[in-house]
Amino acid sequence: MEIPKLDTEYTTRLCFGCGENNPIGLKLKPVYDGEKVRAEFTPREFHQGWDNATHGGILYTLLDEVAAYALLCHGIYFGVTTKSEVRFKHVAPTGEPIQISAWVTKLTKRLVETKGVLALKDNTVIAEGSSLFYVWRWSKKTVLWDMDGVIADSNSFHFTAWQETFANRGVNFTKEDFTKLFGTRNDFIIRKVLGEGLSKEDIGTIAQEKEISFRQKAKGNIKSLPGVIKLLEAIKRGNFKLALVSSAPKENIDLLTSELNIGGYFNCIVSGHEVAESKPHPQIYLLAAEKLGTQPENCIVIEDSPLGVKAAKAAGMRCLAVTNTHPKEELKGADKVVNSLEDMDLITLIQRV
Repeated sequence: MEIPKLDTEYTTRLCFGCGENNPIGLKLKPVYDGEKVRAEFTPREFHQGWDNATHGGILYTLLDEVAAYALLCHGIYFGVTTKSEVRFKHVAPTGEPIQISAWVTKLTKRLVETKGVLALKDNTVIAEGSSLFYVWRWSKKTVLWDMDGVIADSNSFHFTAWQETFANRGVNFTKEDFTKLFGTRNDFIIRKVLGEGLSKEDIGTIAQEKEISFRQKAKGNIKSLPGVIKLLEAIKRGNFKLALVSSAPKENIDLLTSELNIGGYFNCIVSGHEVAESKPHPQIYLLAAEKLGTQPENCIVIEDSPLGVKAAKAAGMRCLAVTNTHPKEELKGADKVVNSLEDMDLITLIQRV
């Protein structure tokens, strides 16, 4: 089978099943709950076959489209339907919402089997389908996670540790100061607060004092932020590569990944010690892409700070920002902003950021 070369953005934009800009399309918005892909569609009078009954071709299209998204959630960028079987069981009246679900039942390197169900709101089954897809291309999408303020609810421990450290040197470090600088490397923060004249040794001493204080406060008290674990699990199950990319020292990263039991999700971890420049310089994100063997244009960064967003965009990467630390208006440089990762599913992350 010869498949034409297709531009991803174009085919998504005008896809009959899900394209937002297709004036005659179905405009489905599938979401992934970690097990099945689901969507809802309400057929109108121009989707009918018999009077007030949705056309069977439309019903098949619903099954096929959502099944294709089930492939995406298993890391398949592009699959081609090779065989489908549909059993129609009940009339689908126009004007009534149809619940669509699909999931992968078997996956090999070249072939994928799926099942799908259409049902009314009262769970009456309209149709059941099974399909066989040929895998044409695997996805290259890679997700790079910032840590503090994105994964770990650690801000208060960092703030208190910095406040105490600077107070020991006669400096009042405010919450506003912390919010502006949070997410950057220690040396960057110290120079901004205490001035550029400090020696490398003095900076190292101050940073060590702060980090010892932070780890003492954080140990046994760290929690993951809402939606984090569910999204990590979905990305990992989907065979997408992940990296943890943090300006924090390696000792902090080790503590937090151990406390939250998340180290196994990541294909690589990059710490602030490995780069010469702090965010908003893109160096740390470019190093992560290099370690994973991917290109910046394939990367999606999840950030919570304006400086982190600037670093991601300067690296040529897409960026999802979450308002855990900063308000939405300060994160407008990101490609998409959400209030919580509870509002983000795998399909939205991969296709709509």
